[in-house]
Amino acid sequence: MAFLGRLLPLALALALGPAATPAGPARSPYQLVLQHSRLRGRQHGPNVCAVQKLIGTNKKYFTNCKQWYQRKICGKSTVISYECCPGYEKVPGEKGCPAALPLSNLYETLGVVGSTTTQLYTDRTEKLRPEMEGPGSFTIFAPSNEAWASLPAEVLDSLVSNVNIELLNALRYHMVNRRVLTDELKHGMALTSMYQNSDIQIHHYPNGIVTVNCARLLKADHHATNGVVHLIDKVISTVTNNIQQIIEIEDTFETLRAAVAASGLNTLLEGDGQYTLLAPTNEAFEKIPAETLNRILGDPEALRDLLNNHILKSAMCAEAIVAGLSLETLEGTTLEVGCSGDMLTINGKPIISNKDVLATNGVIHFIDELLIPDSAKTLFELAAESDVSTAIDLFRQAGLSSHLSGNERLTLLAPMNSVFKDGTPPINARTKNLLLNHMIKDQLASKYLYHGQTLDTLGGKKLRVFVYRNSLCIENSCIAAHDKRGRYGTLFTMDRMLTPPMGTVMDVLKGDNRFSMLVAAIQSAGLTETLNREGVYTVFAPTNEAFQAMPPGELNKLLGNAKELANILKYHIGDEILVSGGIGALVRLKSLQGDKLEVSSNNVVNVNKEPVAEVDIMATNGVVHAISSVLQPPANRPQERGDELADSALEIFKQASAFSRATQSSVKLAPVYQRLLERMKH
Repeated sequence: MAFLGRLLPLALALALGPAATPAGPARSPYQLVLQHSRLRGRQHGPNVCAVQKLIGTNKKYFTNCKQWYQRKICGKSTVISYECCPGYEKVPGEKGCPAALPLSNLYETLGVVGSTTTQLYTDRTEKLRPEMEGPGSFTIFAPSNEAWASLPAEVLDSLVSNVNIELLNALRYHMVNRRVLTDELKHGMALTSMYQNSDIQIHHYPNGIVTVNCARLLKADHHATNGVVHLIDKVISTVTNNIQQIIEIEDTFETLRAAVAASGLNTLLEGDGQYTLLAPTNEAFEKIPAETLNRILGDPEALRDLLNNHILKSAMCAEAIVAGLSLETLEGTTLEVGCSGDMLTINGKPIISNKDVLATNGVIHFIDELLIPDSAKTLFELAAESDVSTAIDLFRQAGLSSHLSGNERLTLLAPMNSVFKDGTPPINARTKNLLLNHMIKDQLASKYLYHGQTLDTLGGKKLRVFVYRNSLCIENSCIAAHDKRGRYGTLFTMDRMLTPPMGTVMDVLKGDNRFSMLVAAIQSAGLTETLNREGVYTVFAPTNEAFQAMPPGELNKLLGNAKELANILKYHIGDEILVSGGIGALVRLKSLQGDKLEVSSNNVVNVNKEPVAEVDIMATNGVVHAISSVLQPPANRPQERGDELADSALEIFKQASAFSRATQSSVKLAPVYQRLLERMKH
């Protein structure tokens, strides 16, 4: 096995080529994807790469492992084709692509890589062809023939009508005055072009895609005698404005412009860095209610959070997105950026109307829908996107709306809609007070709650926090979904209506006629003080029917023996608070009697395999669960029974040993062993 462990990395390195060995230099994401494409194509011969082609288009991609198995780009199906890897060509009669392309100058290499239109336009200028054919070391990012053909007619006309200025300058902007290979193309770097030293922006993404001013690198590292050619899918142009300047000149950003000025973010958007601005248009702002918009625009903190939620921490060109990505905003939230065919999507919605508007400090995508983060929302707005609409209607009907839309710091415990499947409580004073006890007087985060913590409500109650292995509960109600933290309030989605404690365990039992016999038994056993004082108890409370179901003789015997009665009752009392939401597959709860109760939940709560009739009657010093039978502790606990047997065996063997010494006869030991066996049977 150890030999195989050493052999596997060596075999993999040999399969992938010399540069993949551990001693070789770290490869760039582009090189790793190219390497994977080569690996997938090797069955077709040397230097053959597998390429994914988007069905119905001419778009091709070198394939990474995930794309290879999914066979999709931006949700659209692809077909696999096999072609020569960059730098190689076929030889008639030979398998694969065994021959390296002959080295020639940059001008001739343009024709070899499929950029004959660039070659043609180079011919039209007076100066550029001699330069491309002469001495030196250059890099050219050469647009494909399709890239030139897709240029708007008016742009192309302006270039070819003035070939020695406009066209020459455009071509020189695609060139760098040194050789730059893909392993040097780092994410976020800028290369100095041969047109007025203007910057060319490079982004090299983890998925292996490299962009040049947001144009995708199609085939890279085609060596020439005087440089290197990289084929790209667009004609690129100079970038002179930063993000803030673009916002200033675009008519569709009038509202955004005012918002940025009010928030003070203009300094960030005109400074150094590489950001992606998902820029909401005027139309996007108009889609939200005027009341909401005015509230956010008038609140500097909410406004800043809103705008930061539209700024990604790095520049993300559209061509780099071939599947869903989770990207973090400056606000700290995560947006799901994906694509569907040619459309970019945000959180699954195709709301980007114009993409890849390049700035000196990043890239802008125009969006037609506002991305309002939770941190800029009221509790009403948070609830609108959660499964608590029924509860919110109750708060509204009870006249408590001001708490959910104002600037009061609080936490709302909102039961999920399924809690009300059998109907909602009537709106009256009692219900209103209950709803007030679902509002905590502070803006909390569940990750900071701890076991035993008490929380003050607007209704004047103190609620307790219970932390269990797989649940976090406040009284009888447990948190069912992640927090939603708004501008002033936090929303906890709860799994049931909360019932605040209304007295001690003894008060609860006395106030319910179902437990009158249990109350009498507790008083007879002298446990009243225990259940009235401060503590943390879980009481499995037998109802009157449970006592009446016992045989009369057994019941009378139990009630007539205070010590035995106390022992039985203590077995019904756990020494910690266990609400139904905190019960997993099985919880072993220690009782005051000493033995453990086995509590489980599988749609129905059971104790010692007996179903619980009613759960979670909350008390200030514990919780009561009603049961329909009287629980019996084990007659002999395993440990005690084992100790008794050990003592018996020791006594008998002592007797046997003494008898043996007295008679010197092993035969007469048989009755002793018989006695041992008989006692062990019992």
